[in-house]
Amino acid sequence: MRLDGKIALITGGGTGIGLDIAKRYVEEGAYVYITGRREKKLQEAVDLVGKNIVYIVADVTKKEDNQKVADRIKADKGHLDIAIANAGVGNYIAIEDVTEEEFNRVMYTNVLGTYYLAQACLPIMEEGSTFILNTSVTTSLGLPKFSLYIAAKSAMKSFIHTWTNELRDRKIRVNALAPGIIPTDAAGQELGRDPKEEQNVQQYRSTLIPAGRVGNVKDTSNAAVFLGSDESSYVNGVELLVDGGLAAIYPVKL
Repeated sequence: MRLDGKIALITGGGTGIGLDIAKRYVEEGAYVYITGRREKKLQEAVDLVGKNIVYIVADVTKKEDNQKVADRIKADKGHLDIAIANAGVGNYIAIEDVTEEEFNRVMYTNVLGTYYLAQACLPIMEEGSTFILNTSVTTSLGLPKFSLYIAAKSAMKSFIHTWTNELRDRKIRVNALAPGIIPTDAAGQELGRDPKEEQNVQQYRSTLIPAGRVGNVKDTSNAAVFLGSDESSYVNGVELLVDGGLAAIYPVKL
């Protein structure tokens, strides 16, 4: 198995992309910790996966919660091999409508939460460990009314370069997984679309993507397995686009 014996942490692992990565990681031999704020969703995720997975209720925007997670992993396993900064939020909102509350919500979750995760996990990560940051194809697109989310993901993208250099002597790799259009129930709800509207939007978008379809969570989890495995041991400091070729042909009207 490609991740046999590895210890992994996935923030926002109770639903969507994070949950599917957790499932694949367990299938590939990893022992997985997932975190999130909603205990019910986390418990459902653990019940679904069934083995070699535990949850810890934690808010990534709180430094003490990230430290609690790292302390738990250290007590249980002694070290961490893979840290995946997956928790994130965003919304379509015009520049003039962005409030301080919304600004903080998006920046704290995506950017500050990722930084707190790294600060807590680094002390228990050894040579050969890896960070995987969930960024977004949108950092290459410049979509209107999405400036706040794109700014947050662009900040995360910048960590790939600086952290790769800063952690080079410790032989800790840093890469990003940048999903394209990956419909999930949570994503549609976050953006304020009802299920029928979401279906119509994604059907239209599938005609614009060179691959001929929108993505699915398995596309991202496949890439996450590669980035977490020793197969990618010479892959460092990159953002892996999982977007069906969308960024290569942009601009298109999404």
